[in-house]
Amino acid sequence: MSAPSLYIVPTPIGNLADITLRALEVLKSVDLILAEDTRTSGFLLKHYAIARPLQSFHNFNEHKILTSLIQRLEKGEVMALVSDAGTPGISDPGFLIIRAALQAGLKVECLPGPTAFVPALVKSGLPSDRFVFEGFLPQKKGRQTLLKKLAEEERTMIFYESPYRLVKTLEHFKEYFGAERKASVSRELTKMFEETVNGTIEEILTHFQAKEVKGEIVMVVSGKDD
Repeated sequence: MSAPSLYIVPTPIGNLADITLRALEVLKSVDLILAEDTRTSGFLLKHYAIARPLQSFHNFNEHKILTSLIQRLEKGEVMALVSDAGTPGISDPGFLIIRAALQAGLKVECLPGPTAFVPALVKSGLPSDRFVFEGFLPQKKGRQTLLKKLAEEERTMIFYESPYRLVKTLEHFKEYFGAERKASVSRELTKMFEETVNGTIEEILTHFQAKEVKGEIVMVVSGKDD
């Protein structure tokens, strides 16, 4: 079996100790590491004394450099794709190069590893046997239409959100899902100031209205009752 040309390598969502031994081995062995932000990834690599070439690969340049990267992979280079935190492709860059590599007949391998929504879902206490991951909601166009549709969703729903928009989104959830709908908000997962707030949407909204919100946010909302 041929060796992979492109590795998808999850990185810690906060605590640097959460990286896997296999991820470290791959990062030490590849010809090039494609990073969402070379400064963020550079800190991780320096922490583990990994000295491999880094190149930016993010939402603003991936279309422009995709063809040249595939050509290099076809010539035999081996690359690893990382995002700032978690698994590439989950609300992060990755889909385009993975699809292009597969279409070119190249082997792609995705390592298991951190993804923020999994611990948030488990810690929420809400049903986790069936769920739907929505990522970031549209900020403007299509937001109202999507929320109306999701108000009828019976599975547990998972969202990512910016700390700057958390209260506004909770207000929208209250409007479309109802104040008594069960929910959970986790922030700063695996970090020193990790916090998870469980309760009704009304209770969680009241909590975060009274404080300055920082950190990466995962929101979990129960589905509509039958």
